[in-house]
Amino acid sequence: MRTEVAPVMDGFEERHEFPRDLVARAGAVGLYGAAFPESVGGTDVGYVAATVIQEEMSRIDVRFAACNNQQGSTCPTCIYAAGTPEQVMKYVPGLVAGQTIGMMSLSEPGSGSDAAGAMKTTARRDGDVYRINGQKMWASMANQTDVGVLIARTNAEAGIRGISAFIVEPKKYPGFTAQPIDTILSKAMRTNLVFLDDFVVPAENLLGAEGQGFKIVMYALQSGRVTIAAKALGTAQACLDEAVRYANERTISGQPIGKFQMIQSDIAEMTAAIEASRALVYKAAYAMDHGAPFNRIASIAKYQAAQTAKFCAEKAQQIFGGYGLATEYKISWLSAYASLFVNGEGSANIQKLLIANDSLGYKSADRHHGKTGFRNPRVNDVADEVKDRVGS
Repeated sequence: MRTEVAPVMDGFEERHEFPRDLVARAGAVGLYGAAFPESVGGTDVGYVAATVIQEEMSRIDVRFAACNNQQGSTCPTCIYAAGTPEQVMKYVPGLVAGQTIGMMSLSEPGSGSDAAGAMKTTARRDGDVYRINGQKMWASMANQTDVGVLIARTNAEAGIRGISAFIVEPKKYPGFTAQPIDTILSKAMRTNLVFLDDFVVPAENLLGAEGQGFKIVMYALQSGRVTIAAKALGTAQACLDEAVRYANERTISGQPIGKFQMIQSDIAEMTAAIEASRALVYKAAYAMDHGAPFNRIASIAKYQAAQTAKFCAEKAQQIFGGYGLATEYKISWLSAYASLFVNGEGSANIQKLLIANDSLGYKSADRHHGKTGFRNPRVNDVADEVKDRVGS
């Protein structure tokens, strides 16, 4: 990250150019495959290791880390969890290697946190293909996607049980148009509005069974919360790093502003908040590695890490003063990502509802643990299924 990404990422941003070769390089050295077994190109070192990687990538350049979910978390997790062995072996290795660019598309214009209830995108079976019509929103990397997971309604009368998941290949089949959304975030790693006009998906690319789509995505988003929490943690650390550097360089009356007690108070508060969040995030990752219930602690970790990122960004900008708004300083765009993590992968208010309902005894956050029937990449090696088929 320091030697290959940080020196060139500003250039990609200025050119609005997707750094495909850098993504492939990151995949080649194993930055996306920590949670996956070696049979699909992973490194099999676990979620704690994946959390360390995500935190450090985001600390050095969170813009480049934007594609981590598409390459090493929610997108390949959906396919690994619910796909046939053939689907897993066909698509997951390329994603974790960074050779194919992934996507997971759930949200729609106007859906907000009610992604299932407000879903209008439909998928209609037409012989040996499905035809998908509708729009998707906030689809990261959709303008670059080779292989993705897209959610659509196959039964209008069945509620969340009428939602299905599909493995999609936008460059291979017609009907998919991605329009980058103009945001204050990365100009190289874009999020998109997607238009689906009779978009063709082969029937064999149905992921799981019809009606399982929402369940598949929710399963993947559980681990995705820890991914986002790690990104938020790395962003918070980057804010502290920048604040410390600036406080030691900027002088007033002949001494660094870091010598002033109010600046020291901010630095101390940031440091304590980061360490507390790090303990939560790593606890969630540890639970995932050891097969323990983790949805509750993942929600807590995601909520707290995102709040910490936002807090540290605000404190750092106060330390920078007016320069905190200047684009030449990293803190100007770090603060934008801190805001993103408060809402992305489950908003702060949704996390608070999950946490509160669990604490009040109304609805256990871990009630579905061990009951999904999907593969866990840390427990179930798809290679064993392939061996069993050959043996039988």
